[in-house]
Amino acid sequence: VLCHFPLLWRTECKNCKKKRKMTENEAKKAKFLGWNEEDSKKVFDYVDAHKDDYIKRLAEAVAIDSVSGEVNRRPKVVEMGHWLKTWIEKLGGTVEMRELGKHTMNGVELDLPPVVFGTYGTDESKKTLVVYGHYDVQPADISDGWDTEPFVLSEKDGKLFGRGSSDDKGPVLGWLWVIEAAQAVGLDLPVNLKMVFEGMEESGSIGLDELIMAEKDDFLGNADCVCISDNYWLGTKKPCITYGLRGICYFFAEVSCAAKDLHSGVFGGTTHEAMIDLVKVFDSLVDQHGKILIPGVNETVAAVTEDEMELYKPIAFSNEDYIQENGLHGTIHETKEGTLMHRWRYPSLSIHGVEGAFYSEGAKTVIPRKVIGKFSIRLVPDQDPDDIFAKVKEHCEKVHASLGTKTQFKLWSEHGGMPWVAETDHPNFVAGIKATEQVYGVTPDMTREGGSIPITLVFQEATQKNVMLLPMGRGDDGAHSQNEKLDISNYINGIKLLASYIFHLKNL
Repeated sequence: VLCHFPLLWRTECKNCKKKRKMTENEAKKAKFLGWNEEDSKKVFDYVDAHKDDYIKRLAEAVAIDSVSGEVNRRPKVVEMGHWLKTWIEKLGGTVEMRELGKHTMNGVELDLPPVVFGTYGTDESKKTLVVYGHYDVQPADISDGWDTEPFVLSEKDGKLFGRGSSDDKGPVLGWLWVIEAAQAVGLDLPVNLKMVFEGMEESGSIGLDELIMAEKDDFLGNADCVCISDNYWLGTKKPCITYGLRGICYFFAEVSCAAKDLHSGVFGGTTHEAMIDLVKVFDSLVDQHGKILIPGVNETVAAVTEDEMELYKPIAFSNEDYIQENGLHGTIHETKEGTLMHRWRYPSLSIHGVEGAFYSEGAKTVIPRKVIGKFSIRLVPDQDPDDIFAKVKEHCEKVHASLGTKTQFKLWSEHGGMPWVAETDHPNFVAGIKATEQVYGVTPDMTREGGSIPITLVFQEATQKNVMLLPMGRGDDGAHSQNEKLDISNYINGIKLLASYIFHLKNL
């Protein structure tokens, strides 16, 4: 095993210079030549020469305020989908706008935005790459604390500020500019490209899972691998490729004590209070070291392997930077490996809030009649949302019953998602690694993420093929936050990265 990076095909470690014999599987990967320097230079030069065009087009996309979570902006989401359709067709591709039906938001029945099914290339002698992205964005308003208008792309200090610039319009557009650049320099893409761009990712991807599974033998029937660019570097200096995501199980714990809110001066001390009992249930869930206290939860976690431990060593990460960049007061774990593993490959339990409790400024001496505590567990292999829910429900009901009070308790979950881990020695990942090395001159960190992108597992189940997450943006892009941005260098190099990745799929 190499001390530098056990999953690459190198026969000499960059750090200690130790040598070993190349395995047969690694020898096969070493022949993964991709494209020659002359062709890559043509594409990269074209991308550099058209930087201003790419920024202008991203500005057009950002100006379409495609917020899927707001009723009044739903037409803008549809407009953004058709904007993509126009570009795909302009580049010679074909598009199906797949309708998903209707849903109700804030009491209003709305059409769900269409899923853009784009196809570029139908050569049966070629392999087929499926790419996914989303064209809807989170809500944003300058009154939220933005320094600039969120739907006007603003350039400052080499950064492009605007809602959706990094999440996920920049990466989605990047796939299109790869097609355009290849055409312009007279190169034929070595794979067929199938694009799945949705408009409800920021609002639960309603209907998408069912559509993807229904199309597993049709639109996705000839897929050979899948790439998703809807995540970010671990930090700001070194690119990464993501091979794992945590799942999630979200809980609602309701405790009630009366038919209406009560005055603490009149009823305090005479009746059991819902908030007090909820706090006691909360106190039984996790300790001060982040350890989940619910019986059976930690026992379902997959064991750590030696190969996995090797992956953490070269990762560019420090607890000090993590604390400073995120404004933390400190970390639970002292080592880099400890922090990363508890962020990525161990489950965590977080308490998010309490509905029904007084939270405004000032003092209000109310005893709430009913409170709903909201918490979640981030899941890892080999955990299953249904099994975890059963364990949490049994534990919480047992704790509440042990209190001996007359409050009423119930617990439910509205959504859950499985964790995902990919095989990193697959040629799909080899192509991503080679592309990153070509564009950035470094071997990417192999990372997992603590969050969930449920569609990743859906694509894997539907296609039964390898899925890889190849990020364009940096860890400080501020997706979902004020002043979301995409560095110009990441946007332009990101286009080159996607191009290099596609051409390295030649021998898939």
